[in-house]
Amino acid sequence: MMEELLEDAAERMQKSVEATRTEFGTVRTGRASPQLLDRVEVDYYGAQTPLKQLANISASEARLLTVTPYDKGSIGAIEKAIIESEIGLTPSNDGALIRLSIPELTEERRKELVKIVHGIAEEGKVAIRNIRRDVMHDLRELKKEGEVGSDDEHRAEAELQKLTDARIGEVDASLQGKETEILEV
Repeated sequence: MMEELLEDAAERMQKSVEATRTEFGTVRTGRASPQLLDRVEVDYYGAQTPLKQLANISASEARLLTVTPYDKGSIGAIEKAIIESEIGLTPSNDGALIRLSIPELTEERRKELVKIVHGIAEEGKVAIRNIRRDVMHDLRELKKEGEVGSDDEHRAEAELQKLTDARIGEVDASLQGKETEILEV
């Protein structure tokens, strides 16, 4: 029973780490990356639809993203969604595709982005700690019901803490990499 709880915790913590890394991908750096537009939702015939389902997004140059809609009639809605999103890019529409040029980041903007990335990392760490808290509660319940002994519970808690520390270390390592990428001139 305890092994199942620890395996479940490991799986859930790994998903939190992956979700945090995915969030990091949506934060703009000085380079063009299609992941910048992952959070953009387009009002497509009354339904909020992710942009990547409506268009092909590619980084044709180091500082240029091109968005080619599958349905040419949706280009206006896509352009509007990009403008309303918080990515800070101005689209250029030629009727067939949308170009997004990525300007050079100022020092002030880089510092703002680092703060945003730290916030994302903290959310990921909180999610991991919440998983630990839930599993600790389950372990204590097992002990209270008499299904496991005190020594087994302490061993499982120590194992859970090692797992938590390892996953938080992964989030910190990803944060370091993203921070370096943002501050790179």
